[in-house]
Amino acid sequence: MAEKRDYYEVLGINKGASDAEIKSAYRKMAKKYHPDLNPGDAEAEKNFKEVSEAYEILSDADKKQRYDAYGHAGVDPNYGAGGGAGWGGYSGGFGGAGVDLNDIFESFFGGGFGGGSSTRRADPNAPRRGGDIHIGLTISFMEAVHGCTKTVTYTRSENCPECGGSGAKKGTSAQTCSHCHGSGYIMEQQRTPFGVMQNRRVCPHCQGKGKTISDPCHKCKGSGQVQVTVKKEVNIPAGIDDEQSLALRGQGNAGANGGAWGDTIVIVSVKPDPILTRNGYDVYVTVPITYSQAVLGAEIVVPTVDGKVQYNIPEGTQSGTRFRLRGKGIKYLNGRGRGDQYVTVNVEIPKKITREQRKALEAFDATLKDDNYEQRKGFFKTLKDLFDGDKDKK
Repeated sequence: MAEKRDYYEVLGINKGASDAEIKSAYRKMAKKYHPDLNPGDAEAEKNFKEVSEAYEILSDADKKQRYDAYGHAGVDPNYGAGGGAGWGGYSGGFGGAGVDLNDIFESFFGGGFGGGSSTRRADPNAPRRGGDIHIGLTISFMEAVHGCTKTVTYTRSENCPECGGSGAKKGTSAQTCSHCHGSGYIMEQQRTPFGVMQNRRVCPHCQGKGKTISDPCHKCKGSGQVQVTVKKEVNIPAGIDDEQSLALRGQGNAGANGGAWGDTIVIVSVKPDPILTRNGYDVYVTVPITYSQAVLGAEIVVPTVDGKVQYNIPEGTQSGTRFRLRGKGIKYLNGRGRGDQYVTVNVEIPKKITREQRKALEAFDATLKDDNYEQRKGFFKTLKDLFDGDKDKK
């Protein structure tokens, strides 16, 4: 069996990471490897599944606690079935004296060794919330600006309709495991240099569930849950930005033992617009204008998120000048008001002209004085002052 990577390593975070850091790391990795953004890339699909599995465990407080204590064996009963739970699962005595290592470390550090006694007392049959599902959704720039409704399709776990989630054949019920007596763990003695110690590991007879099923349900094969493909409508609010997410509450995986449903988190990716760009709620656009429009002034067409508008630029407009259109930006997400739009004009110089056009331009240029070129006049004045200063030094 291939060795699983550490879940914290998969998400690129430290073991002490907060819930917010775990969620942020997942969003970043999920977007990087999402199949919709990497079509046909088997390696990306594999990485996405690994990242999703890591997040499913670390985002669930109960599963995270068991993983921190026992590693993969604490959350996957099929992992390392022949081995123990490691130091996090030891409870035994030095020299067979019956001393509990968890109690020793709890007295020193205020918590059990490798997760503490609270993990050891966890009831495997207590209600557990279903895991969250994370899916990606790609929308256009304008759909993000104005909002839209999309239908997403994904697979989730639901309680088996045949057995009601019990895993046992209809008319029968699960039995308390006779090996672990319902605790989900068994104790094994192991001789070490410190003496005989007890190693606790997930019960291989019930896979940590605390119950066994002699006559499993034929539909779910005793798991109590089945995979179902569902379609859900998602209302995308106006103003949503790239990498923001929406939560479909209670639309994730079904809980266990009567626990609440998880959520489905929709991570939104916004395609760039070929003309408009966005920064927060403001919109930016560059409009090319002709030399004559810049000199004489003109009414130009400006594209906005609401369509085309007419804008009058004054005569003598310089290339690179930026104008502000108040309230023509993007609507604030879940709030009142809108951003602005900024229009930068870029004077485009003709690459080719006719002989007649050249003569006309030369005649026109001859009529202009240096006062008409403020930047040019200032530049050469500064240049002259610099050279004159160097001459004086000599």
